[in-house]
Formats: sequence, structure tokens, C-alpha cells
Amino acid sequence: MLDVGKWPLFALLPPQDLSSIRLACVFGASGNETLYVTENDEVFVLGTNCSGCLGTGDIQSSIEPRKIEILCGKKIVHLSYGSGPHVVLATSDGEVYAWGNNGYSQLGNGTTTQGLSPCQVSTNLLNKKVIEVACGSHHSMTLTSDGEVYAWGYNNCGQVGSGSTSNQPTPRRVTSCLQNKLVATIACGQSSSMAVLDNGEVYGWGYNGNGQLGLGSNGNQPTPCRLAALQGIHVCQIVCGYAHALALTDEGLLYSWGANAYGQLGSGIKSNQSCPVQIMVDKERVVEIAACHSTHTSAAKTQAGQVYMWGQCRGQSVILPYLTHFTCTDDVFACFATPAVTWRLLSIASARNGSDHKITKEQKQAIQPKSDNHLTVAQSMKKEFDSIETSDLKFLVDGKTIHAHKAVLKIRCEHLRSMLHDEEVIEIDQFSYPVYRAFLEYLYTDSVNLPPEDAIGLLDLAAFYGENSLKNLCEQTIKQGISVENAITLLSAAVKYQAKGLEEFCFKFCVNHLTAVTQTQGFADMDHELLKDFISKAGKHGAFRN
Repeated sequence: MLDVGKWPLFALLPPQDLSSIRLACVFGASGNETLYVTENDEVFVLGTNCSGCLGTGDIQSSIEPRKIEILCGKKIVHLSYGSGPHVVLATSDGEVYAWGNNGYSQLGNGTTTQGLSPCQVSTNLLNKKVIEVACGSHHSMTLTSDGEVYAWGYNNCGQVGSGSTSNQPTPRRVTSCLQNKLVATIACGQSSSMAVLDNGEVYGWGYNGNGQLGLGSNGNQPTPCRLAALQGIHVCQIVCGYAHALALTDEGLLYSWGANAYGQLGSGIKSNQSCPVQIMVDKERVVEIAACHSTHTSAAKTQAGQVYMWGQCRGQSVILPYLTHFTCTDDVFACFATPAVTWRLLSIASARNGSDHKITKEQKQAIQPKSDNHLTVAQSMKKEFDSIETSDLKFLVDGKTIHAHKAVLKIRCEHLRSMLHDEEVIEIDQFSYPVYRAFLEYLYTDSVNLPPEDAIGLLDLAAFYGENSLKNLCEQTIKQGISVENAITLLSAAVKYQAKGLEEFCFKFCVNHLTAVTQTQGFADMDHELLKDFISKAGKHGAFRN
């Protein structure tokens, strides 16, 4: 059951209807419209229906849910909305549907006629699989599975990235310096657009009067420009407020820039910032950030599950991140944003886990049937890992057995291809059981599920076997999992395995949290020679200066 009780609109629904909701979105100038999807994939709307944004075929408000037949069974995976309002969504098949206000062609159908019912956006997108959508006030963007960005609609400030300020009536690929690059995620402010590449670089275009593009200037940009201030910083999530932006790095650091009249940058002052500034530096690592182009509110969630909010909060200007009692960032927008809207498509997963706003691998692969008779290749591989029934090879590690399939291992790993012959049992003594099991599981699932302490050992294995993709996953796991309690352990392990990049990362973390780190048991147990080296290096970095 999806908990939507903090949004007043859902108080109109009986308990049996509430219990069936799987996805939900609250939108509109006053937060008075909502769309929700049930467990059996039926789509319902209710609310004031401004500009026909409910998609019911008319402009009649409704206090009772109305079914949108054309969307039922479509398996919605991503949704965004504009200020008109207009609504754009993507399905598991990669199709895009849009409806509502269309005064600036933000529906992408080549007209400015209001759209009273959902219609597929087809021009230039028919042969593309769209995995993510984003809307500004009156423009729209999509991201395809092959890393391309398409934009259309209002373009008075260059927000569709075409190089001009003429409105764009149909989807047009955003090229310029993005031409040969892979985009990983997108976001929109009111009249600005942002994109993050697969290598963590950030690009912005459109309106920049408040510095919301983070370029160090206030001039509008009709084509994408890279944020030079974030050079060398790997951004993994970006969100936009009305005229500000937040960026989260793979190390859990948080940056903000743009308009700041309500304190929405969380910097402690109300001055606009045209360059990214780091905030929450005294807090633990951040794992999720939240903002919405129709509000001046910001929120973030830390690794320990603490949720902070700042900016315009129920009429107040909160200029520094304020610790709330909430368990997810969605609650901040339900209770304190103006209007009280959802900053993303709310789902059971996002409400429970605070999942990344960036579209997940599960969304990209779409919602799959649960029956074993309809498993995907990826699901079948995962299911057969360590299966006694179908395996033809055993690994003995630390006295424990791991079952595997020679064909899978040979296909997935060059090192194992040259190593495996007619053996039925292979004993492994250079790696621990958790590490080797995680390695084999990675070959079946493309994912790593280990605590950061063990991920160091897996990193050593990845380097030994020449598995660069696994190595990158391990580094990401360690960076995301470092904390005051395990930092010294990770630093010691990084030194042991000669992982120089991670050693430097862990060392910087320890220096930045020196007082707290020295109070942990890990610091007390630190190897004497390593302790001497740490103190020496920390001193050179000025860590012991008053």
C-alpha cells in the first residue's frame, strides 16, 4: 500500500481505493489535481481539471475518481508536469503521452490546441524508447534509452536548446555539445533545462537570470553549456526548483546554485549564487535530493535516513537545512511546499526507500510479469545463481560451496574462460567467501550487494581478474557506504590492497571528520605504522591547526 495520506486530495477516497494505489502524482498550480495508478494498472484522476490536465476529454472538475481508459495497462514508469498545467509521461514500452495546456506547443503535437485527452507524442520519438521525462513551466523534455535528449515547447529563453528563441512545436533532439555524449538523467526548472552525462558532467541551458544554470554568469543560454565549476566532480543526481538547482555527487556531497530569496540554496544567506556552492558539509553523506520546478522548497535525505528541508516552507524562509521527523523527502512536499505537490512520481519503492529521482534500472527495464513462465533473461540469470539443480560447477571457498554454470562464467569473464576446463570443483583460497560469492553473483546480475568493507576485497579481485566494470561498481559502493564508523577500516583496507584512488578518498573523508573518526574503535585499532603515516599526512593537510 502506498501511503498518500499526507496529501489532502486523497482524503476523498475510501480505504479500499487507497489500499490499491501503486503510483501517484499530485500536481497543479494549487496542488488540486492528482493522477494515480492501481495495482491492476488502471489509471484514475480527480481534481479541478485546469486546462483539461486530468485528461478526461473535457474540462469538468471531479471530486470522484475518473478512469483514463487510454492509459490503463500502459505501465507508467515516469511522469512530469508543467505549470499550465500539462502532463507528460513515459510507459514501459518507451512511449510518450501528453495532455493539458498547450499554449506554447508543450504537448509536442505541432499545434497550440489544448489537449483534453492523452495523446502519444510521436514526431521524432516513434523509433526511440523514452525512459525519463521532465517538464518546465511550458516546455517538455525526454531522455531516450540511448542517451539522447529531445525537447519542445516554450523557448523564449532557449530552454529547448535549439540555438534560437523560437518556440519548438514538436520534439527536437538537443545536440550542440551533447551530440556525441550519453545523457544519464535530465531535469527542468521553470524556464531552464539541465542534463547529467554518464560520466557525471553537468550541462545547462535556457533562462539564467538568477544564475540557475550554475555557469558563473546571468546570461541566458540557447544551447547546452557545461558547468565548469563542477569539473572533476561526478554528479549522479540533479533536481531543479523554480529557479534553483541541487546536485548530488557520487561521494554524497551536495551542491546548490541559482535563486535564493527564500533560502532555497541552504547556504545560510539569501543571496543568489551563479556558481555551485557546497552545503550540508557538516552533515553525513547525502543519498537523495529533492526539488520541484513549481516550488522554492528543497529537501535531502542522508545515509542514516534523516530528512532535511529548507527554502520556502509553509510561508517561512528556512535558510539552512532543517532536520525534520519525516522518513522520506516526499513528505516534505506534502506538508511544507507551496503548492503541496509531489516532486516525483510517488511509488511504493520511493516512499519506503527514498529511491533516487534518477530513473532506476528497474524502471528502464520496465515492470515485468512475476510469473516464472515470463521471466526476462536477466531475471532468469539471477534466479539460477547458486542453483544446485542446474549448475555444473562448484567453487569451494572457506569451506563453503557456491554453485555456478561454466557457460555463464565463460561468457561473462575472460579470466574464467581461460581458467575453466573439465573441472567440476574449484577451490579458491586467495579470496574470502563473501567476496568470491559477490563476484560470481555480479556475473549473473551486473550488481554488487556488499558492505563497503568487503567491497574493498572485491575491488582487489576485480583488478586481479581485469574486470573494469566491476571495479567501478566497487568504488561506487565504497564511496556511498563510507561513514565515520568504518572510515578507518576502509582506509586501512585501501592501503592493504594498494587502491590508491580509494586510499586518497578515504583519507580525505577521515581528515574532514577527524574529531569524530578519532573517537571510533577503528582508530584505536589502527595499525601503528599506518597511524603514524595518517597523522603525518593529516598534519600536512592542516588537520591539526587551530
